[in-house]
Amino acid sequence: MAGGVVKYRHLSRNSAARQALLRGLVTSLVAHEHIHTTWAKAKEAQRLAEKLITLAKRDNAATRSKAQAILYTPHDLLPKLFGELRNRYLNRPGGYTRVLRTEPRNTYDQAPSAILEFVDGPRDMRFMITAKAVARAQVHGVSRLNELTKKNVAKVTRYRQDGTEGFDKLVQSFRDKLRISKKKGGQAEVSEADS
Repeated sequence: MAGGVVKYRHLSRNSAARQALLRGLVTSLVAHEHIHTTWAKAKEAQRLAEKLITLAKRDNAATRSKAQAILYTPHDLLPKLFGELRNRYLNRPGGYTRVLRTEPRNTYDQAPSAILEFVDGPRDMRFMITAKAVARAQVHGVSRLNELTKKNVAKVTRYRQDGTEGFDKLVQSFRDKLRISKKKGGQAEVSEADS
């Protein structure tokens, strides 16, 4: 059948298999706060994860039972969901997860790959990449940051609980590492992932 608007990705599965897949991905995301999967699966799981955090922010009996129906291991993960994650995102109006495209994991099928992660968490990639960019600029003597880096600094520190203090600590640690590698090699090494 041609044409028509698709409201969601079917992921080459029937309804029950798709729901089971998404529940498994979201359960892993809540447990590890960071998962690597295909881009299409990450985008669909992101929708369910955002709804789950919204349920946790409401925190009543009805939302607890709905969250329990989504997670595969609710007895392990409900305390984390309604405790740590709820407190982290209580003041954030939305946008609790981030999907970052990566290189394809499998060299044979070349499926578009992505990382789905919670923002403002301990494994927040944008927070680390921005801190590394600021540290590199400070080591190389750049007095002014470009507009994109300034915007990223504002984004990653805006709703974070430790905010600028945590960012400054991470920049300091990256700056120390870059200075050590600069002394050893004569010039700080910059990998493709850093730029």
